[in-house]
Amino acid sequence: MTPSQTALTDALVAARRGNRTLDATPWLGTLETDTQAYEVQDAVAAALGWFDGRPVPGAWKSGGGSRSATLTHAPLPPSGVRQSPANFSDLVFNTPGIEAEIALRLGQDVTPAQAAKLDHASAVSLVDAMTVSVEVVDTRWQDLASTPALLRLADSQVHGALVLGEWKPYAAIDWASQHCEAKIGDAETVVREGTHPLADPTWLLPIWLRHLTRHGQTVPAGTVVTTGSWVGILPCRRGDQVTAEFPGIGAVRLSV
Repeated sequence: MTPSQTALTDALVAARRGNRTLDATPWLGTLETDTQAYEVQDAVAAALGWFDGRPVPGAWKSGGGSRSATLTHAPLPPSGVRQSPANFSDLVFNTPGIEAEIALRLGQDVTPAQAAKLDHASAVSLVDAMTVSVEVVDTRWQDLASTPALLRLADSQVHGALVLGEWKPYAAIDWASQHCEAKIGDAETVVREGTHPLADPTWLLPIWLRHLTRHGQTVPAGTVVTTGSWVGILPCRRGDQVTAEFPGIGAVRLSV
């Protein structure tokens, strides 16, 4: 890494350890490519000992705003990945929000050679299970709206925590008519239908798997990926009770 990437890594590690946020201004222009952002991602994870040298972490977030956008990916610290009903009162969040998503689980190992040949249709056969998930989105940047995309990507694509529901065997879904319901505290329930940004959560699988295997690693069976929010980001506060349900698939509950 460049000296500026190393300095950014050190700043993000200190922010996480100190439960504080950073002004993005001094870091503008530090990263020029997504490759550099991913290098900082990996360096932060290594410094914080998230994966204990595991070649491929067990849980990931992946996605993008549309099929024409560049999809982004981030490995998730195991300490914040929990089963529903989940309580995150032991964690510190700066400006949390929640995203209601579908998570997918691989049913077999995927080698770099296999990943290179995948298309969107064939990748579906690799998935053995799905579940409802809620990501608590959080950031180490003081003003997320004005923070460049590469700095967000370096910060684990602004991940905070993840709750997973009960796994059920994967089956083809009419995603265009799939409902999603999310509720935070006493606020009105947010209801959406067919609003996945990629139209189909499985669409990202080949791109995600080629990212994970780009350095020659094999992705093990059981690896989990969340696939993008159906409700955007809904603001929440510490202590809020959150529920998310995808009728026909499942539901999750958590306390922020």
